[in-house]
Amino acid sequence: MPPKRRSEMMEETRAKLIRAGRAAFAEKGYAAASMDELTAGAGLTRGALYHNFGDKRGLLQAVVNQIDAEMAARARAIGSRAENAWEGLLAEGAAYIEMALEPEVQRVVLLDGPAVLGDPSRWPSQDGCLRTTVDTVRGLIAQGVLKPVDAEAAARLLNGAALNAALWTAASSDPPAVLPRAVEAFRCLATGLLAARA
Repeated sequence: MPPKRRSEMMEETRAKLIRAGRAAFAEKGYAAASMDELTAGAGLTRGALYHNFGDKRGLLQAVVNQIDAEMAARARAIGSRAENAWEGLLAEGAAYIEMALEPEVQRVVLLDGPAVLGDPSRWPSQDGCLRTTVDTVRGLIAQGVLKPVDAEAAARLLNGAALNAALWTAASSDPPAVLPRAVEAFRCLATGLLAARA
């Protein structure tokens, strides 16, 4: 077996640290996860963490990016099974909100993420979601399903509504009770974009 290239070894190290960080942040939360536990869990040194992510905050950013990308992919997959693009858009938003009940998503992405990394709408992982939503909204406007509004503005408001509904659900004292209220309100807000039918 040929020796691994340096780039492969670096990628393996990053992946190990992200796995260890993901497990520790989900189980203990960001504040309680120590640097020594994170690196020991990956079988690496603090130097590897510093070299790859700068610090614990940098590792959290990588973990949040990974989970958020998985959430977006899952929401898109759910939306793609809907009978049309409009129902798909609603299903994606509702699915994103519903993920707020999952312990890992709730703690890492929706509670610790904003507390440590700041405004989620500015996270790099949100850019892909926004581009996808803009494309969907443009298509629905072209089909006459939605009012002829600015597609980017509508997409930002839809994504923001879903994100804030998920944040509210995760931070509430009773997430399962808040969830249906959040999803219903999201759907009501979104339907305001529908074009009037003759």
